[in-house]
Amino acid sequence: MLHTFFKAQPRLLSLTLPFLLLLGLQPVSCGGQEPDSSAKPKPASTTPPDAVPAVPKGYFLFPIKPGQPNYLAASMGELRPNHFHGGLDIKTDGRVDLPVYASADGYVSRLKQSSFGYGNVLYITHPNGLTTVYGHLNHFRGPVAEELRRQQYEKQTYELELFFKPDQFPVKRGEVVALSGNTGGSAGPHVHWEVRTAQDHQLNPLQWGGFPEIQDHVAPILQAFAVEPLSIDARVEGKFGKQVFVPKGAALPNGGGYVWADTIPGYGTVGLLLQGFDRFDVVWNKYGFQKVDVLVNGQPLYSHVVDDIPFPEGARQINRHTDYEWRFMNGRLMEKLFVDDGNDLSIYTTGPSKGRLRVEDGKLYNVEVRMADSYGNMTPLRFVLRGQQPAYTKTRSAAVKTPALRYDVSRNLLVATVADPDTAAVGGNLTLYKGDRRLTLKPSYTQQSQNVYLYDLRAGRPDSMQFGSITKLFDRQALIPSGQDFSFATATMNLGFKPKTLFDTLYVQTSYKAGLWTVHMPRTPLYETLRLTLKPETEVTDKVRSAIYGVTAKGGKAYVGGKWDGNTISANIKTFGQFRILTDTIAPSARLISKGAAGLVFKVGDDLSGLASYKLEVNGQFRLLRFEHKNSTLFTERDDKLGPALRGPATLHITDQAGNEKTLSFTL
Repeated sequence: MLHTFFKAQPRLLSLTLPFLLLLGLQPVSCGGQEPDSSAKPKPASTTPPDAVPAVPKGYFLFPIKPGQPNYLAASMGELRPNHFHGGLDIKTDGRVDLPVYASADGYVSRLKQSSFGYGNVLYITHPNGLTTVYGHLNHFRGPVAEELRRQQYEKQTYELELFFKPDQFPVKRGEVVALSGNTGGSAGPHVHWEVRTAQDHQLNPLQWGGFPEIQDHVAPILQAFAVEPLSIDARVEGKFGKQVFVPKGAALPNGGGYVWADTIPGYGTVGLLLQGFDRFDVVWNKYGFQKVDVLVNGQPLYSHVVDDIPFPEGARQINRHTDYEWRFMNGRLMEKLFVDDGNDLSIYTTGPSKGRLRVEDGKLYNVEVRMADSYGNMTPLRFVLRGQQPAYTKTRSAAVKTPALRYDVSRNLLVATVADPDTAAVGGNLTLYKGDRRLTLKPSYTQQSQNVYLYDLRAGRPDSMQFGSITKLFDRQALIPSGQDFSFATATMNLGFKPKTLFDTLYVQTSYKAGLWTVHMPRTPLYETLRLTLKPETEVTDKVRSAIYGVTAKGGKAYVGGKWDGNTISANIKTFGQFRILTDTIAPSARLISKGAAGLVFKVGDDLSGLASYKLEVNGQFRLLRFEHKNSTLFTERDDKLGPALRGPATLHITDQAGNEKTLSFTL
């Protein structure tokens, strides 16, 4: 006969030491939320930011049309997929080749040419130790451009990164160092401009008083806010789950901001979230906030200022600063106004609670959220949380005819939901099984005939769960701690976790079927890369041309790569998802679409792995080509004076990532 370990309370499961030991587990502290692998809270920042020198107002010259009205396509700290936007995107009148001016005296310390990322990018280091960065350029100017072209021909490659000494290429404030462009990952003509420290912290250029070229008298705009339960006993409006509130109408006049008229009942440890944007004068682009403050009953609870982001290690921390899963599932990007476990950015100021608010029964919490931009424009949001201890409640829905069971994992909690048509005053129990042991849970509440059950997985993972005649297996196979090396293996794959692969504890779920490997769920972000090793069922004969590809439900494929060791292949992946081993045996395509005084233009493509290298020879001599991935073209540059004349027999060689080659021969 199976035994019930303890009687579950409707709202709060008290995990006892005997129960933990009975499951063969060591007791853990349940006082915090989602502890990291060491079960100790991480410090606010593992590495303190380097000291930023004092920068007087006017030290930096605006790099595009200085002294004239300018407009931004993006501001510092905007929330982008997998990164904070690290500078200012300056509009260039919808065209390329505007002069780009050095923002201060210094020297060209670095430049890079690439079809991806920042594209053609220039770095100028200044006497105060700061560096300004100018990205998505079309052309470089001055002696450094000549040195770049010389080395491109010496190394026979267009894509090149060079570093220079302080005395090689000095520049003066206001000197034209480049022409604006649309290269790399740019979605339109503009210049990406940054200020960085010697340790590559990206600084907000507007923090030193802004620029007269950019005018901003518009306060931030709120789209929505949310209150989310963060502990097993927590509720918002009587429910466990994020509750989103969308204000109707515009902000109150004269800086009154937004007010949510109704009190919001809540209990337990909760966190606040925010969705909104800023605007600048004249333009209708949506920008990010520079600063957000939260006060409760007049006392500071939380603050963040996006003026200093470590690059590149801080970039992906945006997936912890925002609610990554909520965006993936619901399409709404919300900033957390609390510091979640695994987030070690130094942009926050909080007390010991890290911005979490403990709501007690019978108390009122007057909350004010202040959204501000770099020009001092501020918009407040005000609402009241009312502490209300939850009691079991039940509402019914005639639409629920048959029982159904589903579940998910939220932080460390199993959240099971049962469609229960029973008319009894209290919903039926849910039973969790682990081997020959069982645990009976009562519902925490029932809403529209949906029973909700909560269970803390740190007490042990169940094998299955049962409601009436319905049984479901629990498909999370293991608890993967963050902050340490950890390996998880099945018969068909191996996952190698490093200390910074995960933001926090992971309850991993994998599967394999007919050549398709599913590695957890893409709605869960990775901090740093995960080592994925796949073990195919049958021998792969052409390993040279076979690699790992990420695949989507709609048939999309993205080359990942991989290194073979016997009949297993390993690669680092940046996201969870689905993967296949595919073999690319088709050579890339190329055709000459234009030739004349302006030069040559080729259209290129590849059906699977993508272009890896290219080389043009005219009369047997190397001639430089530039690649633009956005329109899949290779082309010569008109100002190239070092290469051979475009006359006579010519050959274009291109190779894809799988090693397939294509040769196009023609006469000019």
